[in-house]
Amino acid sequence: MDKLVQIGAGNIGRSFVGQIFSRAGFEVVFVDIDREIIDALNERGCYTVEIKDREPRTIVVENVRGVDGRDMGAVARELATCRVAATAVGPAALPYIYPNLAAGLLHRRELGNGPLDVIICENMRNAAEAMYEGVAEHLPPHLPLRRMLGAVETSIGKMVPIMSEDVRERDPLLVYAEAYNTLICDARGFLNPVPDVPQLDPKANMKAYVDRKLFVHNLGHALCAYFAHLEAPELVYTWEAVEHPTIGPATRAGMMESARALIRAYPDEFTEQNQREHVDDLLLRFENRALGDTIYRVGRDVRRKLGPEDRVIGALRFDARWDTNAPYTCLCAAAGMRFRATDENGEMYENDRDFAEHVYPEGAEHVLREVSELQPGDPIDREVFDAVIAADEFVSERLAAGESILDLGGAQFGRFGA
Repeated sequence: MDKLVQIGAGNIGRSFVGQIFSRAGFEVVFVDIDREIIDALNERGCYTVEIKDREPRTIVVENVRGVDGRDMGAVARELATCRVAATAVGPAALPYIYPNLAAGLLHRRELGNGPLDVIICENMRNAAEAMYEGVAEHLPPHLPLRRMLGAVETSIGKMVPIMSEDVRERDPLLVYAEAYNTLICDARGFLNPVPDVPQLDPKANMKAYVDRKLFVHNLGHALCAYFAHLEAPELVYTWEAVEHPTIGPATRAGMMESARALIRAYPDEFTEQNQREHVDDLLLRFENRALGDTIYRVGRDVRRKLGPEDRVIGALRFDARWDTNAPYTCLCAAAGMRFRATDENGEMYENDRDFAEHVYPEGAEHVLREVSELQPGDPIDREVFDAVIAADEFVSERLAAGESILDLGGAQFGRFGA
């Protein structure tokens, strides 16, 4: 039987990657440092995914077990004998798993088991190069790493809400998810044949789809959350924001800004029609009441989301590079700096509290220099910097006057295509 080693047994690892491989007949070995999760996997050999959608259903994922990620020898043995591996640990945690990957590659080489493909489920740009560089630091320099490791980038579109503490206490393995189940992946990243898993959707131009996920889907969540927090702070769920008479249309308009830039950048992949259909489909999924996704979840971690390559500033730099007007995305950046949403217990996300107390008080210019890392000497960065500052001033004026921030009127910011 083929085996998948899934590094990261969190929501995406369990609800998505582990689930589709298990249903395709793979044994799934989860690697994680959460002992409660690992012990539960080994005790039960299965777990449950509840599909929260218009047609709800329950999936029991079987033939699974767990390995403690701190046991490098055990992880290396699993990686040396698997058909394929995957990661879903979050971009910030990737460096911590590189030693395990390196040890696994060395053991695999000793056994003569050929190259290892690792499907990187992290929704980050240039993920393959980051993995090659990170793993190389833990291997002898003479080894042919790129013939030993296939680093496969992905576009993860599946939405998984935060599990409440009550649910996790009742069942630490239970996970909720939407019905969407397609894993877009880089066809050219594999060194071995693409695994026979029906939900894998290999693409020849992976960069286009990584950019689309980040600058349309992820940006859409940011637009929805940051606009809702300022325009209608009483709202809790994303579906409420999408159905709101001003927030919904503004969210769609912002997503279409990036969509137009993508059409210019990747004309062989994207058209006005397929991008409109994509945006409409995403908004329909955002409106999924059964999923219970919250404005807090999709907006939290502002410091990361205002980073230079992430969904908001990254999208603006992309828009400016392709001469595409993006006033709503500029507005999103300004609104994001003011995001103070709280969880079900009335608590802000810890990093957001730090941002609100120690970063934003220094002003929008400070945020754009220190968090977004915009370089004033770069023409594109300068355009984005000036546009967001203008949007920030606009938001301040509208809030002070008690007026809607989403009525752009004669606002001139974000006119990159002018």
